[in-house]
Amino acid sequence: MAPTKKTAPTDKTAKKPGKKIAGRRSEAPLRILVTNDDGINAPGLKVLENIARKLSSDVWVVAPELEQSGASHSLTLHDPLRVRKVSSRRFAVSGTPTDCVVMGISQILIGAKPTLLLSGVNRGANLADDVTYSGTIAAAMEGTLLGVRSIALSQVYWPGNKVRWSTAEHHAPNLIKKLLKVGWPDDVLLNINFPDRAHDAVTGTEVSLQGNRDASSIVIHDRKDPRGNDYFWIGFRRPSGKPGPNTDMSVVYEGGISITPLKLDLTHRATRKALKAALS
Repeated sequence: MAPTKKTAPTDKTAKKPGKKIAGRRSEAPLRILVTNDDGINAPGLKVLENIARKLSSDVWVVAPELEQSGASHSLTLHDPLRVRKVSSRRFAVSGTPTDCVVMGISQILIGAKPTLLLSGVNRGANLADDVTYSGTIAAAMEGTLLGVRSIALSQVYWPGNKVRWSTAEHHAPNLIKKLLKVGWPDDVLLNINFPDRAHDAVTGTEVSLQGNRDASSIVIHDRKDPRGNDYFWIGFRRPSGKPGPNTDMSVVYEGGISITPLKLDLTHRATRKALKAALS
């Protein structure tokens, strides 16, 4: 991957002076809602709070009481939700990341809707097909659905390595400022992944495509409990093969920061058109 200027989006729209993407842009002072899927006590949440406070003094945290990794875009419908005030402007919710965003916007920040939602910083990658499982991404999806500009942030690391939180914390504030200045469409959220490198070893920033994992990345561990009963544990291994060019996976594997715009509308229009013609 060719190095680019650090923490600067490299898409053509961002380079042209005066050219803005249709959608929300940052003009008024920011009111930031911070959430995650790793839970209220996760180290990545503290990192994201630090990032948010470099952007605004008006920061609110609403995060799950317990870890909710892999919760995707789920809502709690069959149990009551409980909200615990941890401290001033800091709350824990007994539910999913989506629940946290709904409660944060509709109950906790009543009459004071946030202007930016930041989700993360996730402990581990949210690349390729991970976005369909991720509670981190889901929180940003819900924020977007509720009319708030939303960004998901993840710090990539590999088992055996220490999580390099300082990489996300170093690069995120200026990068977010630049992204807010550019703006993006109302039905789009941004997915940012920071590579497993020291902050001064990052090769640059790329606006990437969502990649695809191969099926071999999912591994199921078959084990026995102390009573001799079978149980199973789903995990992931680093995919084999080379990821496609310009994808989120290829960017972070080569040491860059990946920014992937994700659209809420999942309709495949070419297939819709073909099916409509065939069935009419």
